Amino acid sequence: MRKLIFFIGPAGAGKTTLAEAWIRRHGGAYLDMDTLLRPAAQALMTLAGRDPEDRDSPFYKQHCRDLGYRITMDAALQQLALDRDAVAVGPFTRETETADWLETELARIGASTADVLVKAVYVYLPDEDDYLARIHGRASSLDAWKLQNWPQFRHSLRHRNIAWPLPPESVLRFDNSGPYTDGKLAELERFILRS
Repeated sequence: MRKLIFFIGPAGAGKTTLAEAWIRRHGGAYLDMDTLLRPAAQALMTLAGRDPEDRDSPFYKQHCRDLGYRITMDAALQQLALDRDAVAVGPFTRETETADWLETELARIGASTADVLVKAVYVYLPDEDDYLARIHGRASSLDAWKLQNWPQFRHSLRHRNIAWPLPPESVLRFDNSGPYTDGKLAELERFILRS
């Protein structure tokens, strides 16, 4: 059965690292929302006279955020329609809080969770200081707003529940503290490959 695998969670949790490790071992279409949206977001922000590297300001969220998720899900749905696995990476904050969002998306290609195996890996760190250290450590220009507005941004780090009506065996809350290890990939494999 074709798979739609989500790597969801706050900035700095390590979603990308884990998703890339999975893809290297198992293949599939790798669809990182930040990567897919970046050219359009840079163009839109530049045209608006804003910082093209901004990914967190209220202006960005109003004008670019939803476009990023639309692009990502259109690409994921295209892969599923071709009977290929898709791995979608991003925070998916509003999306995971909307119970019918997943089925509505799958219905766009005439599919449902009855014929697509959906797995959601919610990646998190146990402490705010862990996020701060990771975000500082990756030294990305896309994190400038986060670091300059930490008191505002830190609220996005709260644990979120996934409202999609998935069976418990389809959702994994993954503590990604510490360095990446082969053991972490083994844990993901046990979860994702279990039908």
